Parts: sequence; C-alpha cells; structure tokens
Amino acid sequence: MTDPATTRKTALVTGGARGIGRAIVEDLSRDHSVVLLYNTTRPEWAATEIKTVQGDLRDPKTAPKAVAAAIEAFGRLDVIVHNAGLVAPTSFETFEPDAAHSIFDVNTFAAHALLAAALPHLQAGAAMVNISSVNATLPPKGASLYGASKAALELWTRAAAKEMGPRGVRVNAVSPGAIDIEDAQRDADLRQAFIDMTALERMGTPQDVAEAVRFMASDAASFITGEVLVVSGGYRL
Repeated sequence: MTDPATTRKTALVTGGARGIGRAIVEDLSRDHSVVLLYNTTRPEWAATEIKTVQGDLRDPKTAPKAVAAAIEAFGRLDVIVHNAGLVAPTSFETFEPDAAHSIFDVNTFAAHALLAAALPHLQAGAAMVNISSVNATLPPKGASLYGASKAALELWTRAAAKEMGPRGVRVNAVSPGAIDIEDAQRDADLRQAFIDMTALERMGTPQDVAEAVRFMASDAASFITGEVLVVSGGYRL
C-alpha cells in the first residue's frame, strides 16, 4: 500500500487551460498531480500526466464530475483552485437574467458546488484557493455584476473558512490586479493606464498569481484561512 505521506498531493484547477489558470496548472504540476477543468479551450499544451476534464461550471453536474475524475485518477484530492471566471458587460438600461445568472453561476456558486462535491474526500490539511479580483472592492465600470460576483466570492470564502476550520480545511482567496495575459492582450493605451495606476509601475504576470496560489495552498500557509491575498503591485493605492 502506498504511504499517504509520500504520495504527491492532488490539485484540481478550474479554468486551467489558459492565462492565469494555465500558469497555476504549470506551477503546481511540478510537485502535484493535477486535474485541469476546462470549458471551451482544449489545453493541447498539457502534459500527459495532467488529467484534463471538459465541463461547463454552469452545469450542476460539472463540479461532481471534476472531483470524481480527480479521485479516479489519483485517489485523493488535497487542493482546489477555483480559477474559472466569467466576465461580461453589464448595462443599467437593461437586465438580461440568463447572462446575470451565468456570471454568478461560474464566479460564485461554482465555488460552493466544488467544495460540496469534494468535502467527503478532503482530509485535514486540505486547502481551497479562490481566484477573486481587485474589482471585488474597486467596482469596474461597465461590469458591475462581475464585481458583485467577486465580492460575493470573497464573503463566501470567509464563511467557508469559518465552517471548514474545525475540519482542518483552509479556504482563502487570491485577488489579482491588472495582469498581462498573452492571449487576452489589451490595447497599448489601456495597458499604460493600468501601469500608471500601479505602484510598482508594471502589470502583473500570470506567474505572479500562480506563486501566490502555491503559497496559499501550501503547508507554509497552514495558519492562514479566510483571507484574501491581493496580488496587484499596489494597484490604485
């Protein structure tokens, strides 16, 4: 029988096919077994040892499906990184219920679905890290429901941490600022505006976020729970 103490931990990363999610997957896969959940972008780059699962987190069957895939492939689940997110413009002149529900389904409710599906398999020392946004506290113009969904995610993170504490399961969030993502480039003027509003005078990289996630998921953060780690380079100080 394999000694659990010497077995690689298993991490489930949602939205792991590109951008920040890809950086998180690539970073964690150095010393974790990884399950990558993607929706529309097939991760052709993923190494064969990374288990990939397709699913839309707006579908209530997807979270249990992803957790089951982790248990089937690796026999355990230690880390959940809920990175998948949906950004959509919000107009105050109209209301589109389906679009609004989709934003909250992916950004907020999926975190609860993932934890509920995983809970029977989580041991003391397990960790969940949710990817929030500085827009949870700095309202984005034209995307109010996105900001609201991230604010709700941060409150949910604190509530989950309080309830999971007696089980030894930690729940935290990482809140990125302006991140320079290769496959979602902004125009030069907008990039410069973000840089001008950032104390370190640069945009962040997906790896900046991935390293913060690694810390929050690791035993080095064993006494940290219910917190939001802002990774923004001092955005809008």
